[in-house]
Amino acid sequence: MKEIHYSLHLEFRLKFREIPYELPRKIYKTLKEKYFDNETKKLIIIGIAEYKGKLREIVVVYEEDDGKINIITVHPLKQYQKISRIKSGRWRKI
Repeated sequence: MKEIHYSLHLEFRLKFREIPYELPRKIYKTLKEKYFDNETKKLIIIGIAEYKGKLREIVVVYEEDDGKINIITVHPLKQYQKISRIKSGRWRKI
């Protein structure tokens, strides 16, 4: 398994959004959907997890560099965001 690193931005967002620390790592390891974001040039994984009492799709944004995974940020995803980003071509399924 590749080495996984958390960015400082991610660590801040985890605290700010009250997301469990291990969730981005868990989503990465059990990925369900994977996309390339043509706008940011980052990789996207979507997983499902409980967030604030509801099952939600959660986005994990990351980069791969020299066999290392650098997770940049994480956030809950609204259904319309996912659909519009796929339809617009911003997200390309991998």
